[in-house]
Amino acid sequence: MTDKIYITWNEFHQDVKNLCLKIKNSGQKFNKIVAVSRGGFIPAGIVAYELNIRNSAVINISTYFDDKHLELNEISNIQSIGEVDEKTLIIDDISDTGQTFKLMRQTFPKGTFATVYTKEKGLNQVDIFERQVPEKWIVF
Repeated sequence: MTDKIYITWNEFHQDVKNLCLKIKNSGQKFNKIVAVSRGGFIPAGIVAYELNIRNSAVINISTYFDDKHLELNEISNIQSIGEVDEKTLIIDDISDTGQTFKLMRQTFPKGTFATVYTKEKGLNQVDIFERQVPEKWIVF
């Protein structure tokens, strides 16, 4: 993956707002957001404001280190987020390989999973996303 796609702040912000519209139009009502650290912080904050959701939590999970994939088998601080049910929206910036969301689906089967971007390999692991991007490294 040597090719890169550069996404500006304005483009990212608009894509998150478009994601909010998709979430609103889904008809589902959410009362909690769980941000996936670190990439999910910013989109989760925007979605929380746009959808007026005040209950939020953060989980720590990482599949990259220095542009290399890591083996993933653990979610940190899981006890601190409380119950995850069908009214919980779990947000990350991108579903690349789907590895992160696959693990989270096993842990939180009732949650709804949303990303701003998804790649083909990660497409089947998300419920709502704004747009699919090519198999290139995303630079925000």
